[in-house]
Amino acid sequence: MSKPPLFNHPAPEAIDLLVTRRSGSAKAMKEPGPDKKQLAQILQAGARAPDHGKLFPWRFILFEGKGRERAGDIFAEVIEAEGERAKQVEEERSRFLRAPVVIGVISSARELHKVPVWEQELSAGAVCQNILIAATALGFVGNWLTEWYAFHPAVKARLGLQPGERVAGFIYIGTAKDELEERSRPDMDKIVTTF
Repeated sequence: MSKPPLFNHPAPEAIDLLVTRRSGSAKAMKEPGPDKKQLAQILQAGARAPDHGKLFPWRFILFEGKGRERAGDIFAEVIEAEGERAKQVEEERSRFLRAPVVIGVISSARELHKVPVWEQELSAGAVCQNILIAATALGFVGNWLTEWYAFHPAVKARLGLQPGERVAGFIYIGTAKDELEERSRPDMDKIVTTF
């Protein structure tokens, strides 16, 4: 267990990580992924996201090992039932096999609560970002995706989502096959104004 944070304690390495962090394509990942201890650290970092009202309006579904295959079977069965061609069905079957670990972040915002649903959903988004940062800090690469299967009612039901729950993201985590290339970033002068 780590010690409580020391406020007013500079952490230049953290700033360096934040300004250089880069997502890596789920299609370009390989083993190894995080071990049990590292995965626990990543999830703990995710759970440290801002959370107005201490509601914990999110939860995790881990897809590792055979669990990735079972999820792929669900994706394939759902899309095959809708008449998708065989090649696409097989692509969906292997979707979660692209990375050693996939973390489903499930938003479980509470309606009719003093904390607006929007804030609760933003908290789930912050969880996803914390997971990406923690994975990067441990030397892995991450990719935050949703895609069709995050929104399909049959997939959501078969993954155990309850009414009102939504997928904030599926975070793929592994080792990059190749060096990550930088992508264009916003011109700060165009997106920052002073009031």
